[in-house]
Amino acid sequence: MCQRCEWCGDSELYQKYHDEEWGVPVWDDRLLFEFLILEGAQAGLSWITILKKRENYRRLYDGFDPAKIAGYDAAKVAALLSDTGIVRNRLKVAASIGNAKAYLRIVEREGAFAPWLWQFVGGQPIQNAWAEFKEVPVSTPESDVMAKALKQEGFKFIGTTICYAFMQAVGMVNDHTADCFRYAEL
Repeated sequence: MCQRCEWCGDSELYQKYHDEEWGVPVWDDRLLFEFLILEGAQAGLSWITILKKRENYRRLYDGFDPAKIAGYDAAKVAALLSDTGIVRNRLKVAASIGNAKAYLRIVEREGAFAPWLWQFVGGQPIQNAWAEFKEVPVSTPESDVMAKALKQEGFKFIGTTICYAFMQAVGMVNDHTADCFRYAEL
């Protein structure tokens, strides 16, 4: 059996996410947007809750198409808030629509979202070497700067802790513990 980061425990869903996605560098604009929306939805909840609802989010949020989400009207918001397949929080739903608009403004100005986000880590993953998961920080100076920049662009539900979790998820930092089989692979 492979040694994994302790956070994924015995959950098959967590293990699959850990083994296949967590920490893998993402350069796809749409997937980065998806992770930002999901990380915001996760605020105050466990990540496993969001993973269990991820396919519902993809379906209800039109495959995380920012242009479609930016155009959601009151009827669509009402439909989202009535669907138990996602986190039914009015502020988080409103934030996802506002975040789509902010995303589109960045893409319009910068040409793409990924390079703009990756600038906060110098364009390549930060390679950490933690012996134990309890050593992993919940935020860093890089996540502080990213959160501030995203807020200035109009993003909501995007504090430094959410940004750091996002950075871990999309491979901007390698926070697999050094004894984890994925650490050396990434």
